[in-house]
Amino acid sequence: MRVGTVKEIKNHEYRVGLTPESANELVLNGHEVWVEAGAGEGIGASDDDYEAAGAKIRRTAAEIFAECEMVVKVKEPQAVERAQLRKGQILYTYLHLAPDAEQTADLVKSGVTAIAYETVTGPGNSLPLLKPMSQVAGRMSIQAGATALQKAQGGRGVLLGGVPGVLPAKVVVIGGGVVGFNAAQMAVGMGADVTILDRDPSVLEKLDNHFEGRAHTLFSSRAALAAQVAEADLVVGAVLVPGAAAPKLVTRDMLSTMQPGAVLVDVAIDQGGCFETAKATTHADPTYVVDGIVHYCVANMPGAVARTSTYALNNVTMPHALRIANKGWKAALKADAHLADGLNVHEGQITYEAVANDLGYDYVPTASLLD
Repeated sequence: MRVGTVKEIKNHEYRVGLTPESANELVLNGHEVWVEAGAGEGIGASDDDYEAAGAKIRRTAAEIFAECEMVVKVKEPQAVERAQLRKGQILYTYLHLAPDAEQTADLVKSGVTAIAYETVTGPGNSLPLLKPMSQVAGRMSIQAGATALQKAQGGRGVLLGGVPGVLPAKVVVIGGGVVGFNAAQMAVGMGADVTILDRDPSVLEKLDNHFEGRAHTLFSSRAALAAQVAEADLVVGAVLVPGAAAPKLVTRDMLSTMQPGAVLVDVAIDQGGCFETAKATTHADPTYVVDGIVHYCVANMPGAVARTSTYALNNVTMPHALRIANKGWKAALKADAHLADGLNVHEGQITYEAVANDLGYDYVPTASLLD
C-alpha cells in the first residue's frame, strides 16, 4: 500500500502523523511511504531523516492526497485538505466529528473511509489511541492554568503552590479519567489544593487510594460542582463521552460566583467543550475573558510539545496502521473489533452511533460493512 503523511496546517500544530521510525516500519513491511517536504520539522525530523528511513519526499500535500491509498495525520483534516479526499482512500487520524458538522458533511461528501484515533477501543472500553494525548493534555492543563493565573496574563495573580504562610491555589478537576488523573498529578506535585469530581464511585475510590489524602475526591452532583467552582482559582474540564459532544457542566451563571481572574481550562474543547462559555482557541491566541473569568480552550494542546506528543502517539497508532496497510481496511477491521470501533465514516455513511445521533445522520453499523 502507498501510505502518505502531510505537514499539519492547523494553527501552531507541529506534530506529524508518521515519525521516521514509523515510516521505516511501513517500508520494512513492503509498503511505499510518501512524506510531504518539511512535514517533520516540528519534531526535529528532517527530510533526510525520512529518506534514510526509506520514505520518499514529495513537494506538496496535493501529491500525497492524490496518489496515496492511506493518509496518516494527527489533527482533523482542514477544509482545503477535505476537498482533496476521495472514495477508496483511507484517512487515519483524530477526527472529533460530533461537534463538527462541517467536517462531517465534507467527509461524507468525499466518500473517504475515515478511521478516528479517538474511538478505537481497547480492553475494558479503554481508548488507547486517545490515552497518550490525554496524558499530555492533562499535564499541560496545569502548566497552562498556572500561567493564565499570573496577573500579567489576566489571572488572579495566584501561585499554584503558594509559599510558606500563604495558601496554595485551589484547583478543581472535573472528571477523573486519564486527563483528570494526569491534571491532578501535576497540580498535587506543584503543591496546589486539589479536588477531583467524578460520578463513578469506583473511579473516586481508585483516585482516593492513589493520592492518599494529597487530593480530595467528591461525587459530582450539580450542587457539589457549583460549590467547588465558586471557590476555585483554577478549574480543569476533563470530561469525555467517547465520540460524542461533551456535556456542558459549568454554566455561564456559575461564572458570576467565581472570583475575578479565576481560570477555566477546557481540555474537552475538541469535543465541543464542557463549559457553556467555551469556544476553541489557538496556541497563537490561547485565552479570552468572559465575565471576568479567563478561559483557556486550545483545541490542540499537545501540539505545543510536538516531539513528545508525536512519539507517544506513534507508539499506539502504528500497530493499527501496519495492520490496515498489510490487510486492507476491511480485513483489518474484521479481524479486530477494537479497531473496527474506530471507523466513523465510510463512502458517505456514518458508522459511529454517537456521531450519527448528535448530527442527525442515519447510523450504519460497521459490522454491516464487513460481511
